[in-house]
Amino acid sequence: MKLSLLLKYKSIVIQCHDNPDADAICSGYVLYRYFLKHGIKARLIYSGNFKISKSNLVYLIKELKIPIEFVSNLKNKPDLLLLTDCQYGEGNVKKFPAKEIAVIDHHQVYSTLPKLNEVRSNLGSCCSVIWNLLKIEDEEDLVDKNIATALYYGLYSDTNAFSEMSHPLDRDMIESLNYNKCLIMKLKNMNLTLKEAKIAGVAMLGIDYHAENKYAILRTDPCDPNILGLIGDFIVAVDDIDVCLVYSILSFGVKFSIRSCSKETRADELATFLAQKIGSGGGHTEKAGGILKNELIIKQYPDYIEIDDDSAQHSISNIIKERMADYFENAEIIHANDTTLVLSHMSKYERAPMNLAYVEPHECVPTGNMAIIRSMEGDTNIEIRDNTILILDSKGKVKAISSEKFNSSFKKSRKKFKFTSDYIPTIKNADTGKSFSLLPLAKSCESTSDIKIYAKKLTKTTKLFTYWDTDKYMIGQKGDYLAVSQDDIHDIFIVDKGVFKKTYKLV
Repeated sequence: MKLSLLLKYKSIVIQCHDNPDADAICSGYVLYRYFLKHGIKARLIYSGNFKISKSNLVYLIKELKIPIEFVSNLKNKPDLLLLTDCQYGEGNVKKFPAKEIAVIDHHQVYSTLPKLNEVRSNLGSCCSVIWNLLKIEDEEDLVDKNIATALYYGLYSDTNAFSEMSHPLDRDMIESLNYNKCLIMKLKNMNLTLKEAKIAGVAMLGIDYHAENKYAILRTDPCDPNILGLIGDFIVAVDDIDVCLVYSILSFGVKFSIRSCSKETRADELATFLAQKIGSGGGHTEKAGGILKNELIIKQYPDYIEIDDDSAQHSISNIIKERMADYFENAEIIHANDTTLVLSHMSKYERAPMNLAYVEPHECVPTGNMAIIRSMEGDTNIEIRDNTILILDSKGKVKAISSEKFNSSFKKSRKKFKFTSDYIPTIKNADTGKSFSLLPLAKSCESTSDIKIYAKKLTKTTKLFTYWDTDKYMIGQKGDYLAVSQDDIHDIFIVDKGVFKKTYKLV
């Protein structure tokens, strides 16, 4: 959906969810300013049982002069009711009648969306969705200091101070914003009330420690999500604790936060594992988090009870304990440098030709300079050498190789490169800060089929520290493939089962 499609409506009401948080308020404010610029006098509203009272939100509204109204009903049907950071018909949104409904959101979709919608569930905030819509419309001139501050704080608040941010578009937004640093600093230091400080203290007294795998689980009373991260930061600093999970049971399900100081447990990967099929999770290597939804939990655990009772097999506390135990006790860790796989237990495969693209980065970043590659997999720092070549696949993954490796394993192609990712990778000159999109620079190539490997299916979750990166692991699930190069017994890697079947054939 394009924002410009909404300019035909004469009366527009922008609605946040009940008891709105910073992301809802800030995204609503940016939409209000967009319509104001185009001569449409929109209203920004919220409803529910309580008016906004949290000190940081009251201060934010006052300083940015956000014209948000608390309403119990609408006297007249608007031509367009535009919901931001929520979806029409959800339990936390008062249902108002309107001639037309539109939704802009970043949460999971649980019901039928109206025809007019822009939902990006992989983004960290609704502010990120709206910033991208403005960018598509070439409306960057709208983003003054107040709007930049609102966008920044919306993402900051919804990703636990950016620790649960996983999409590169979120990072792009942060880097583009000229926000009010003094106001943001003030808002950052208004998050914790005395009541919330007491909640944190009580939670720490109830720590559930698992000595064998050095992880801790803590439950808090309902509180601002940022409090979960503050507790996690404190607990993971304890010398015998490598990983900490803090969670809070809310009306819709569970909000959780993870901290890790162990290279063998990536916080983002653990968050994804915990939320599999019952919610969503993500973030960074050391800090991550997510949500678990009641309606999804019930689908996976029909006997689930929402009242947390330790005596029930599938109360939320027992589901979390069960999944944490499963994660730590049923995973294999492989260090490629110290491992020699038994080839007789593996089958031999040949890689079928793949349609890829290559980029020669020297026109963007001079030889000898450091570059930052931003893709769906995050940011990667590399030194650009005379022989550096970047390989780009259809899903937006980028890998740096040498020209010698390129000449031996790839060939230039006339086939059209098919790019399917919703995010175009970029390369940034670390010295100048200037970024370049890789797709316009990409030229088609094809992998050759003379690459032979030995591979076998994984029977359990496996973490692999490759010989070229001993600090970060590749993750494979049951059914994926563990593979090793025929030419180098330490060149061990993991291939997704779907990708493997399309890429390799049995010799």
